Amino acid sequence: MSQLETPKIIRIILLPAFALLASCQGGGGRGQTQYLEAFNPSSVPHSAMYNADQVSYWDGDGVGGAPSITIDLSDQKAYFYKGGTLAGVSALSTGDEKHATKTGRFKIFEKDQWHKSNLYGDFVDGAGAVVVANIDVTKDRPPPGTRFEGSKMHHFMRFTGGIGMHEGFLPGYPASHGCVRMPGHMAAIFYNNVALGTPVTVRP
Repeated sequence: MSQLETPKIIRIILLPAFALLASCQGGGGRGQTQYLEAFNPSSVPHSAMYNADQVSYWDGDGVGGAPSITIDLSDQKAYFYKGGTLAGVSALSTGDEKHATKTGRFKIFEKDQWHKSNLYGDFVDGAGAVVVANIDVTKDRPPPGTRFEGSKMHHFMRFTGGIGMHEGFLPGYPASHGCVRMPGHMAAIFYNNVALGTPVTVRP
């Protein structure tokens, strides 16, 4: 086998693995589902996980002024302003091609630190073990003896309909069902620095 052939074989082996990680399907077991907005970090090999947080930072402590947020879909970043001064930037993963994040001008009208999805998640047994993963309650029926456990979407900041910013998995490209996923530490910072009524602009 030549050295030129080796990278091609490696790519053939790795592509199915990355496709599985990027899909909405997840295996059974205990903990969060990878379905849609939430994920179980321990289920994603570190070497395969895109480091989408290289651009995020926060310089807003001690900065005065009214908060506002601009979400840029083209560069997958959120810009946090205080009184017109840039206070921080967060990497994002926004809606995919079939579930685009709506553009326009909005205001945050709900904050929920421990938010869970009421549509997507897992069916779990009495001990909390996942029996059926990655379900949609509008389509799937719970097996006997199970209950619905919604996907975790911590530090949820709703700004239009069912869409909001929250902690979630960032694969390095738009991958959500419309929500705005953020790294955990940035979701917490944004959450702690916004109030109800904070303006949010989503631009293409």
